[in-house]
Amino acid sequence: MGPLLVVLLLALLLFGAGFALHLLWWIAVVVLVVWLLGFVMRGTHSSGGRGRWYRW
Repeated sequence: MGPLLVVLLLALLLFGAGFALHLLWWIAVVVLVVWLLGFVMRGTHSSGGRGRWYRW
């Protein structure tokens, strides 16, 4: 009974880690798309040059 519980707990932990990593990949893709859109659609200065689209 003990080894069965250990295997089930290990399977649950690995499933949870896999789901979390999958979710993190989707978040990374969304952030990359937002960054690229901000890079492409950034505004221009009155002097004609392109400015930074981020604030820092």
